[in-house]
Amino acid sequence: MKEIIVKTHNKNEMIDITRQIEEILRNEKIDSGILTVFVPHTTAGVTINEGADPDVKTDILNSLNKKIPENENYKHMEGNSDAHIKSSLIGSSVNIIINNGGLVLGTWQHVFFFEGDGPRSRKVFVEIMKK
Repeated sequence: MKEIIVKTHNKNEMIDITRQIEEILRNEKIDSGILTVFVPHTTAGVTINEGADPDVKTDILNSLNKKIPENENYKHMEGNSDAHIKSSLIGSSVNIIINNGGLVLGTWQHVFFFEGDGPRSRKVFVEIMKK
């Protein structure tokens, strides 16, 4: 298992971590298998979406903030209930097929770390199961 450290700068943020994952895969020299990306935080997540147009990240964050506002009548006392809800919707892991030593992603697909309660320093774990 490998670890990526992600430093976030905003309360809500989406950071492209595709290159870090590809670097891990290159170093492991795995030709075929499955790669799992897992975020061990209850107020963060990971997702795959379009990486070519930065407005997609902005639209996702704006939509999440509109549907799940920061200041609602939440019961959780820490004041970050919105981040818990958002991270549950985004999810804590993704699986990606490995073929010919590369990630099998669509033309525009990238892997994004979602921050819901930043800024913070976060961990992302990458586990590779070779075929």
